[in-house]
Amino acid sequence: MIKSALRVAALATAMSAVAFTAYAKNPVVGGAAMFEKKNIVENAMNSKDHTTLVAAVKAAGLVGTLESKGPFTVFAPTNEAFAALPKGTVDALLKPENKAKLTKVLTCHVVAADAMSKTVAKMIKDDGGEHDIKTVGGCVLKARESMGKITLTDENGDVAHVTIADVKQSNGVIHVVDTVLLPKM
Repeated sequence: MIKSALRVAALATAMSAVAFTAYAKNPVVGGAAMFEKKNIVENAMNSKDHTTLVAAVKAAGLVGTLESKGPFTVFAPTNEAFAALPKGTVDALLKPENKAKLTKVLTCHVVAADAMSKTVAKMIKDDGGEHDIKTVGGCVLKARESMGKITLTDENGDVAHVTIADVKQSNGVIHVVDTVLLPKM
């Protein structure tokens, strides 16, 4: 009886280790676990570092799109990235009369593909150190790699660093970035 109980305990421990390993594959973002079975919006809503992004996605009416099948790659700016914009920029973009501008800014962070960092790094290498990434919003981001980290340069010359890569979603992937990428306006 004791041997049987020990076997059950050992099996339960082994199964917990497997479950934890499967859970631990995706990075934690904004203090929250990110689940591969959830979509981009569902996961982003759980990140305390992406409340501004989620508010902006809602204001732009993009929730349905980013909950759809995809696949999408989203370069997700943190709250700090939005806070670094000139004073009043975020408040102005969130106003209903600026919905088109807000949509343009947000869609310049979205690619209609599931691009993991290894894929992006390979494209950068294959293109001699720089790869153009065309976004859903029509922006062209210049991707480069330096010391194993990917950077993205927007059409204004601002550089975003991917701080957390390869956050798998049911409909694509999120790469957390430290700068809001802006279209040429």
